[in-house]
Amino acid sequence: MIILILLSAIISTVISVLLIRWARGHARQYGGDKPQRFHTGDIPRVGGAAVLIGLICGWLLTAFDQFLGFNLNTSSNWTSNWPWMLIVLPSVLGGIFEDLTQRVSVSYRLLLTALSASLACYFLDLSVTRLGFPLLDSWMLQAPWIGIALAIIAICGLPHAFNIIDGYNGLAPIVAILISFALIHVSLQLGDRQLAAILVALSGATFGFLVWNYPRGLIFAGDGGAYLWGIIIAAGSIALVQRHQEVSPWFPMLLLIYPVWETIFSMYRKWVRGVSPGVADALHFHQLIYRRIVRGVFHDDESRRMLMRNNRTSPYLWSFTLLTVAPAVIFWNNSWVLLGFCVLFVLTYVSAYLMLVRFKVPNWLRH
Repeated sequence: MIILILLSAIISTVISVLLIRWARGHARQYGGDKPQRFHTGDIPRVGGAAVLIGLICGWLLTAFDQFLGFNLNTSSNWTSNWPWMLIVLPSVLGGIFEDLTQRVSVSYRLLLTALSASLACYFLDLSVTRLGFPLLDSWMLQAPWIGIALAIIAICGLPHAFNIIDGYNGLAPIVAILISFALIHVSLQLGDRQLAAILVALSGATFGFLVWNYPRGLIFAGDGGAYLWGIIIAAGSIALVQRHQEVSPWFPMLLLIYPVWETIFSMYRKWVRGVSPGVADALHFHQLIYRRIVRGVFHDDESRRMLMRNNRTSPYLWSFTLLTVAPAVIFWNNSWVLLGFCVLFVLTYVSAYLMLVRFKVPNWLRH
């Protein structure tokens, strides 16, 4: 596994450097007046391509490790790995094309992620077969189409959830790594090395990109990177629960509650204001932290000051994510406890959001 994560990371790092040099001129076309923009300068948004290449190289290594002289003991082969490569391509390539051209509408991107979700359910035979409660589970067994529909919705929705939280240097990549590590930990405990290898390669490729994304902000993941993290993590979560009856379906729900609830809450507040959910704004939780908490940064250079504030915003959300990842890893087989932590997170999130919008931030948080 160490060789796998190193290979994916090194390849992603090298590709990121090449993209930084190649795409800097191309980045000048990005609009500077968008509400979600919290940086200065022309920064390439094609880091998702670097993560994709590093990830696929990692998967190819696990598929052909015996022929290459390695013995990674991942129980992987070409037959088990090629469907994972296939399912990411429609949404990720569409996202990268949007990053390069900014000409792919929200509806087309939704269709592409729905296509990836449908391919995942077909080729990986994915379905949400249970919810952790006997009465609901027996009902779902009688209507298997419900489980397939829920799986498609989950795999289609999570990429856009990651896209929403991908607002600051290191934020979405670290969240993806923390969640992947939790899934890897439980997979290895249950002896599922094939699924663990899928996520280890994703973590390594993300680390390689992160070298240039945080703290210097030399390249961004863009839609392509967010869609890649969302598709693989969603499919991996469903596969883990489906393969192993010991795992509670609320384990991945608690792991993913931050990006999922951020998306649901954003849709709700836009609906209340009569705004389309597809319209970008600057009222997301991480943006409020940037504006209301991370303010005491002083530097003569404006771009340097903005970069420092950008970098200091992400750790607040990393800590927020750890508050869900830690109990999820501890209670991964206890549905009622995991459900309780999900409810607790929602209450904490809403309370914190109201505190920020009402300018009632405690002084200790600002320091």
